[in-house]
Amino acid sequence: MCGFIGILAPTGAEVFPQIYSGLLAIQHRGQDAAGALTYDGRFHHYKAKGLVRDVFTDKEAAALKGHMGIGHVRYPTVGAGGIEDAQPFQIAYPFGIGMAHNGNLTNFDELKTQLSRESHWHINSSCDLEGILNVFGDGLARQEIGRLQPEHVFKAIGRVMERVKGAYSVVGMIAGEGLYAFRDPYGIKPIMYGQRMDDQGRKSWCIASESVLLDILDFHHNTDLKAGEAIFIDLAGNLHRQQIADKPHSPCLFEWVYFARPDSFLDRVSVYKTRLRLGEAMADIWRATGWSADVIIPVPESATTSAMAMARTLGMKYREGLVKNRYIGRTFIMGSNRARQASIRLKLNPIQLEFEGKDVLLVDDSIVRGNTSRQIVELARRAGARKVYFASVSPPLRHPCVYGIDMSTKNEFVAKDRSPEEVAEAIGADGVVYQTLENLIASVREGNPQIQATCSACFSGVYPTGDVTEEQLARIEAERLVER
Repeated sequence: MCGFIGILAPTGAEVFPQIYSGLLAIQHRGQDAAGALTYDGRFHHYKAKGLVRDVFTDKEAAALKGHMGIGHVRYPTVGAGGIEDAQPFQIAYPFGIGMAHNGNLTNFDELKTQLSRESHWHINSSCDLEGILNVFGDGLARQEIGRLQPEHVFKAIGRVMERVKGAYSVVGMIAGEGLYAFRDPYGIKPIMYGQRMDDQGRKSWCIASESVLLDILDFHHNTDLKAGEAIFIDLAGNLHRQQIADKPHSPCLFEWVYFARPDSFLDRVSVYKTRLRLGEAMADIWRATGWSADVIIPVPESATTSAMAMARTLGMKYREGLVKNRYIGRTFIMGSNRARQASIRLKLNPIQLEFEGKDVLLVDDSIVRGNTSRQIVELARRAGARKVYFASVSPPLRHPCVYGIDMSTKNEFVAKDRSPEEVAEAIGADGVVYQTLENLIASVREGNPQIQATCSACFSGVYPTGDVTEEQLARIEAERLVER
């Protein structure tokens, strides 16, 4: 899971200040590296490991000139995570192309072999974006093009969708031509765009991986790309759209559970309202246990909205008894178990008065590896809690994600082959309750009934692209174990 932005403004404007602000707004989607690529007749490129505020100094910002640009924050799921894997990427031929993406390819190794053998394209990194970029470039290079037209771009994107497997949303630019974007045939990864008019009636466009970015930068008339849809915006500001693939739209459910900001809309579904509905559904699940608690305390911050709704529905006390250090990054998207475990205690501190002598119900967005949950339960007990129950707003995570979330090995999941009672024992809780998959799907679809299918692979083991084999899962698991 990564975050990106693309902006096309009228000639003479400078887009990097907006790209910088946009990347700050989606820093939660990636903490490993950040980068930007701008165009003013030539490409200007800078990327480095670290947070947005640290990567782009005044010196780098001054050099990123141009009225068209793309930016990216990286959360590594493949490769070693070195600077060579940071985005955006660019190639000089044909035309000069820049690209950034969010997602993960399931046939990257196969693509590398094909591109080298058939087209003599060399892949120079372990970032799968380079595979998409080279297939796209190859698709343009194979056409007879005098003056580039939208249909040339769409034909090259069609070639990507034919050859590239997995989940991806992509933003990019073609030197001297315009901005393009597309979404994988199943629409697993989010992407949307909006427009803005200046005082002279000139149009600017922004493409983003979350709607909050568009809101902050004051872009309006926001539209989600459909599954398998592509757009091209030429330098005159004209929008061209084409539906290229026709598969069941299956957006990732974990976006609403954890990744997206609560003030975002994805596929016209409010993240905030979805989390409220999830909390209300959890109230019924808690009632059915027959257990009782004195207070509900959320694990900040993704679960806060659900915990509030759960407490209100149950008529229970709600207290924010865990204080978060906002200068510590999101532990789930840290690159190793060691880093995650080391940061938990620095990230959270209990307010002892809210725990001492009480039976406490902790509410979190999910239980993945169990490291975070175990340490939080220990914090609650050290703060004096009599009993500690744990509620997961999402269903049990049991299956590897091959689409861009760092859950690639089945043995990572504390819920794998364990009952809720056994999970409770593993994390040291007096009891554990989970959301149901049916409730999660219903909470999302209530916001947009047109969503008929979803990607629930990490919960159900059903991979919507239909091309994920046991052999692939074993290979990915072996690779991830080596990297760690």
